[in-house]
Amino acid sequence: MKILYICHRFPFPPKRGGKIRPFNMIRHLSAAGHKITVCSLVRADDEGVEGEGIAPYCEAFHMARVHNPVQALRMVARLPLRTPSSMGFFYSPELRRKIDGLLVSERYDLIFVHCSSVAQYVEHVDHIPKILDFGDMDSQKWLEYADAKPFPLSLGYRLEGYKMLAAEKRLARRFDLCTATTRAEWETLNSYGTGARTDWFPNGVDADYFSPDGSAYDPDTISFIGRMDYYPNQECMARFCVETWPLIKARRPQMKLTIVGADPSLAMRKLGEIDGVTVTGSVPHVQPYVRGSALMVAPLAIARGTQNKILEAMAMGVPVVTSSIAAGGVDAEAEAHLLVADTPQQCADAVLRIVENPAERERLSAAGRARMLSHHAWPRSMERLDKIIAQVRDNVSSKKQVGIV
Repeated sequence: MKILYICHRFPFPPKRGGKIRPFNMIRHLSAAGHKITVCSLVRADDEGVEGEGIAPYCEAFHMARVHNPVQALRMVARLPLRTPSSMGFFYSPELRRKIDGLLVSERYDLIFVHCSSVAQYVEHVDHIPKILDFGDMDSQKWLEYADAKPFPLSLGYRLEGYKMLAAEKRLARRFDLCTATTRAEWETLNSYGTGARTDWFPNGVDADYFSPDGSAYDPDTISFIGRMDYYPNQECMARFCVETWPLIKARRPQMKLTIVGADPSLAMRKLGEIDGVTVTGSVPHVQPYVRGSALMVAPLAIARGTQNKILEAMAMGVPVVTSSIAAGGVDAEAEAHLLVADTPQQCADAVLRIVENPAERERLSAAGRARMLSHHAWPRSMERLDKIIAQVRDNVSSKKQVGIV
């Protein structure tokens, strides 16, 4: 098939959450013999240069360079409108012209869109089968932000959440099939009552790239991995350092916490002034930091979809202590494959349970890695994607036979 693939972040190199899922789809579909044309945005010149590495995985690719100050103005312009501001942030007249031109000059068998914020470019198209991969339901993320942010910021996030919710419902009806990343997100989508055909397929993890290497770990070091310009990660670590870290240090004073992630804000860098805490900023590879720690913590209070950081740590054979809401996006069982804790004391107890018991660490290490291989390997996920695409193709063929389209 000839597929037009549109996503909100240029999907190469796949080194952050918004790029990993689309890249693995594109790589799989290309390897299966489909001809893929990728269209997306880049926000920096070096991102564009790096993005050219997508070439071996697709027939063609098109980038539109945008500038964040301009995109911010586009967001503001949508405040009095029903259109979500998020869609302004991901709108580019240049990308629209490129996509419109491709739809005129090329004959596509399928349009695949990853992320609702870029569905705007093709929602009007009705002569080509279309799949919208919501991934996460963004409206629910904004509404969670509203509960976490102080007034009056909370009002802005709540307004955006309701506007995005209306947009998600509208878009679901305009695509032949809609997908989500986890069963929980899929159930949220179905709860909208749109009548749209839906399914889900999970994120995977590259279990070869993220694998144990036999190196030693420090039983007195724990880690957190994630972009530190992302609010849920910032909120998580700020709260952990204030509420949970003192409980751990009181019982085990030699403990160390390494916070690894690009672009830490000033507030995040200041966490490095706390006894035992190191904030690294951007690093070439996160694997040595994760493998060198006794466990990774991910006590997120705001989490939609799958937390790739959890998948990657478990694939490396590093135990994870996480919150119930973050664990909900991973196909793993509490106690069997990872530990779940929601209060500061529960989190501290779970961390100390692992660092003070090498046998328990070894058990969780082996069980977590095995679960990733069996339930979050990309080949397994892509089998589900193939079936979803086949559903759309067969449904459209059936409609043509009875003269509906």
